[in-house]
Amino acid sequence: MQNLIFTVDDTDAILVLVASVLEDEYRILTMSSAEKMFSLLTKKTPDMILLDIEMPDMNGYEAIVKLKENPDWRDIPVIFLTGYIDDTVLSRGKELGALDIVNKSDIKSSLLNCVKMYMDG
Repeated sequence: MQNLIFTVDDTDAILVLVASVLEDEYRILTMSSAEKMFSLLTKKTPDMILLDIEMPDMNGYEAIVKLKENPDWRDIPVIFLTGYIDDTVLSRGKELGALDIVNKSDIKSSLLNCVKMYMDG
C-alpha cells in the first residue's frame, strides 16, 4: 500500500500541483487549512505532512508546534512548503522540527525527490 501524505495549503493551485507531482507514488489527501488537518488527524495518521507556512487562521509554524505537542502526532515527518525561503525561515523551520523546506516555485523540480529522500530513506 502506498504511503499517505497530507498536503495542507490555502491555495488550491498548490494543492493540485503537489498532488500531480506525487500521486503516482503516494496517496495524497489535500486540505485547505491546519484546522481541517487536525480534524482529519483524529481519524487517520499520515506517513508525512506537507505544510504551508503562510496560511490564515493557523500558520504552519503554529501547526507544527501543535503537532509536536501531541504524542500521537509528534513523530509524523513534516516538510514545509513556502513561497519565500531565507535563513530565518530555514532556521525557524528546522528549530520547530520540520525535516525540510521546499520553495513553492521548485515543487515540480524538487518536491518528489525531497519526499522520497525522507519517506524511502
